[in-house]
Amino acid sequence: MTSTILPSKVFQGVAKRSDMFRLFDRHAKRPDRVYGDQSAIHTGGWFEIDEISCTYLDILPPLWMRGPIFAMRESMTGSVTSVFFAVRIDGAVRYFHTYCDLSDPGEVEAMRLAIVTRETRPLRAMSREERLEHIWSTTTDDYRGYAGDR
Repeated sequence: MTSTILPSKVFQGVAKRSDMFRLFDRHAKRPDRVYGDQSAIHTGGWFEIDEISCTYLDILPPLWMRGPIFAMRESMTGSVTSVFFAVRIDGAVRYFHTYCDLSDPGEVEAMRLAIVTRETRPLRAMSREERLEHIWSTTTDDYRGYAGDR
């Protein structure tokens, strides 16, 4: 299976612990979240976290660890699970969370490469789509809405 999901930064800046836990399930109030394959809504979104938060989650039993990358044992949906990266960018180690579909063997490395590429480009301003994702991520559940199939 080859993923066609484009990586998307969903939060500007470094997410605080409270932000991080809200971002883990940004679509908790989605009306149809128990029906069908929900992997596409989670896969590809990523955000930066601080070292303390990454270390805090590192104590849980991982599904696997590969150097500075580890995946959580609990899946979000199907084969989609949380993956955490420690990446050196501009001489500093930074920490990121993303959801990856582990049924695609190349997705974890593709996400790591997408994050590094995005965070090392000269202009780090968010694109329009990323700004919309950031607004969505920071809006409380009471003010969010989902469009139906109509």
